[in-house]
Amino acid sequence: MNIIQTSIAGVVIIEPRLFKDDRGYFFESFSEREFNAQIREVKFVQDNESMSSYGVMRGLHFQRPPYTQSKLVRCVKGAVLDVAVDIRKGSPTYGQYVAVELTEENHRQFFVPRGFAHGFAVLSETAIFQYKCDNFYHPEADGGISILDDSLGIDWRIPTDHAILSEKDTKHPLLKDFDSPFDFNVSLY
Repeated sequence: MNIIQTSIAGVVIIEPRLFKDDRGYFFESFSEREFNAQIREVKFVQDNESMSSYGVMRGLHFQRPPYTQSKLVRCVKGAVLDVAVDIRKGSPTYGQYVAVELTEENHRQFFVPRGFAHGFAVLSETAIFQYKCDNFYHPEADGGISILDDSLGIDWRIPTDHAILSEKDTKHPLLKDFDSPFDFNVSLY
């Protein structure tokens, strides 16, 4: 796998080695050995999948301590713009984000460490999105910041006035009104 470093340390894009022939293609979507050696040690405990239509925006979500989660995400059908926002108090990149287009054609994956809010926007007619988590989901630890927060400067590449959001996602605070439960100087691992 090819690891692409981003502007925020720890947030990486992963490109698998694709083997193609006249039958189609094959690639290894995850290897614990390779991931631990090239990115960091992690033990994923839960896999999730969602299907969404064009214009759906999900996020920007996180799990509060002690149930924080790292995620390894990919789009297996369609295309999404995937975003990780640094919400660690005291981080030199607090409030900054990394965005990557994940598609069924590019087979890219995106690693979102603990201490980041995560969200995506569906750019294709439909998208099937999969993600691995290194901690189990706890509904009482749900948190988020507004996916429509203009101060973040994210170009979601869809008209946000036509975005389809869950009721829960319309109620998250703006970053300026948000009291982060994450501290850059305290390890989340």
